[in-house]
Amino acid sequence: MQYLLMLYSEEAGWSRLSKAEQEQAVAAYMAYTEALQKAGVYKGSNRLQSVSSATTVRVENGKPQVLDGPYADSKEQLGGYYLIDAPDLDAAISWASRCPGASHGTIEVRPVWAR
Repeated sequence: MQYLLMLYSEEAGWSRLSKAEQEQAVAAYMAYTEALQKAGVYKGSNRLQSVSSATTVRVENGKPQVLDGPYADSKEQLGGYYLIDAPDLDAAISWASRCPGASHGTIEVRPVWAR
């Protein structure tokens, strides 16, 4: 079954890291991605641009409402994702707990609807 691991963290936290800390973080994500690939569960991943580039679309009374920015104002923002194929929720949770983002943010695990 496929699961989407959504990585939430404080977006401004990255800019507060030193160059060396940023390099360590990138290396940790590269190692995590490689581990997912070697295990055969990796389906895809990507970072998202900043929340300032987000656009929210909602339809009210049949008319689209387009807003700049994210819909929810929160301390942590969705910053990226991993799509994995794991045998069950326990395995997906295990992979989520190994994600570097789990140590400084939140990883939401959601099953993907099967077609």
